[in-house]
Amino acid sequence: MSNIDWKRKLTSRKLWVSLCGLVTNLIIAFGGSNDTAVQVTAIIMATASCVAFVIGEGLVDAAAIGMDTFIEEPEEEIEDEE
Repeated sequence: MSNIDWKRKLTSRKLWVSLCGLVTNLIIAFGGSNDTAVQVTAIIMATASCVAFVIGEGLVDAAAIGMDTFIEEPEEEIEDEE
């Protein structure tokens, strides 16, 4: 049995466009209006954008945990004594 890469699947534009096409056609097939189909498609694509952003940021945060953090302190100025 293979593992499904959900991160890759949920951020796939092909998945979300296919889902929009399916839902839009179902709405029209069951007597819904074009306006309803457009609104639902917009909601699905907005959801896809949010899902992709959240997963992307999560991956960036996860990668940052493994990195060493180095903060350089400013050099102290040496005053000339006369």
